[in-house]
Amino acid sequence: MYSHELSAATWVKSSYSGANGGDCLEFAPGFTSTLVPVRDSKSPDGPVLMIPRSAWVAFTSALR
Repeated sequence: MYSHELSAATWVKSSYSGANGGDCLEFAPGFTSTLVPVRDSKSPDGPVLMIPRSAWVAFTSALR
């Protein structure tokens, strides 16, 4: 459904992930104003979760 739009997405990985990657998530913060795509950095061609922006903000705020 979103595959063609996601090909142009700019993916971001946490600075805490380190150089080796490991178990990391990547997200595309500027995809839309209402959704944040999230994927496994080890599987960039795998499935993408489309998280409502409000839930993403609450999640990342809870991590801080």
